[in-house]
Amino acid sequence: MGGQSRKWMILVATIWIQAFTGTNFDFSAYSSELKAVLGISQVQLNYLATASDLGKALGWSSGLALMYFPLWFVMFVAAFMGFFGYGIQWLVILDLISLPYFVVFFLCLLAGCSITWFNTVCFVLCIKNFPSNRPLALALTVSFNGVSAALYNLAAMAINPSSSHIYLLLNAFIPLITSIVVIVPILRQPPIDSLPSDAIKHEQLIFVILNFLAAITGLYLLFVHSTDPSTARVIFAGAILLLVIPLGIPGIIYARKWFKKKISSSFPLQGSGLLLVDADDLEFHKELLSRENSQINVMSYGVNGDGPTLTLRLARIIGTGGASDQGCCEKIIGKDQLYMLGEEHKAGLLVKRLDFWLYYLAYFCGGTIGLVYSNNLGQIAQSLGHSSMTSTLITLYSSFSFFGRLLSAAPDFIRLLASRCISSNTNSILFVSSNRK
Repeated sequence: MGGQSRKWMILVATIWIQAFTGTNFDFSAYSSELKAVLGISQVQLNYLATASDLGKALGWSSGLALMYFPLWFVMFVAAFMGFFGYGIQWLVILDLISLPYFVVFFLCLLAGCSITWFNTVCFVLCIKNFPSNRPLALALTVSFNGVSAALYNLAAMAINPSSSHIYLLLNAFIPLITSIVVIVPILRQPPIDSLPSDAIKHEQLIFVILNFLAAITGLYLLFVHSTDPSTARVIFAGAILLLVIPLGIPGIIYARKWFKKKISSSFPLQGSGLLLVDADDLEFHKELLSRENSQINVMSYGVNGDGPTLTLRLARIIGTGGASDQGCCEKIIGKDQLYMLGEEHKAGLLVKRLDFWLYYLAYFCGGTIGLVYSNNLGQIAQSLGHSSMTSTLITLYSSFSFFGRLLSAAPDFIRLLASRCISSNTNSILFVSSNRK
């Protein structure tokens, strides 16, 4: 019970990390002032924006760091990289210090690298704590990275609407404060236990509820905004409240388990033929019995099993259980396939695969389109004579970026529904077949 509660606290912590560390999305809010202070051209300003995004190309270093250091240490390294990268830029834009252009370029590179380190921490937390529902956990948490600019815009409006360099100060301190806040659940991660099918379905239901809350948060940030500082403070407090609401999930899990335990203990069972058995425990025993009767192991590619998992389960039911059946199935399924989705694979194996390079090229070429637009929002608004609308444009871009990321979970939910339909049809066929015998 405690492990399940801590797992959902980790998910909420991951949402907070993603929501407050997408600091590169607000570059256009202070780019015009940075350009004026440094006395650089538009081309040189574009190079600084590119440096911020180019820091993501060094994201592999976070994976290397995780091989030698704990997760919390990597998170704080990311926080301090952003603290120094954005903090020194804030001093530059206030004319408190003067730095050459190449040093500012390096600071932008360092700040951009911190984002990928935070992303790596979030990916590891989701994959480790939600092995059965990792696609849903990743899609949900990554989507909150898109609302960072909208949240920072609200915070800037609440503090000083006329100041653009306040964004750099927020970029420096908020990720560090967030890291301090979420350190406790990260240090107290629960042990990884296999879940019965009912518990996995219960997790999926919770993810549906969380996606619904996420959509409400995105709509709130999109339609509720104000340039008045006092009103902006209230709106920002409401946004923080929407991010805190998911913390009620661990409490609901505790209350549900406590209620079931109290109900079970309220009935005197001595001398009666009634035996109350927890549904999760019963499903767990069924799973153990099914494993004992199996002759081959089940390989899972995703939540509730996809096509390969279904094939193995059918082979387990209707096959003879011999070594030849197992070898045949493994040859059919294992050909040109990565055996486990979400598990660690050697870099040499990945770079030899065509699908890896297709994904790499799609991300490299497709992602730059949105980045070029978002980084130049300030310049676009200034050239059109609408400099005062820059914050509104940032909020619009951030909100729709959030919804686009949130919709990435739709294929996972569709796959789950299809998997359940196939599983129910298969059970029906096997039931009819057994009755005929």
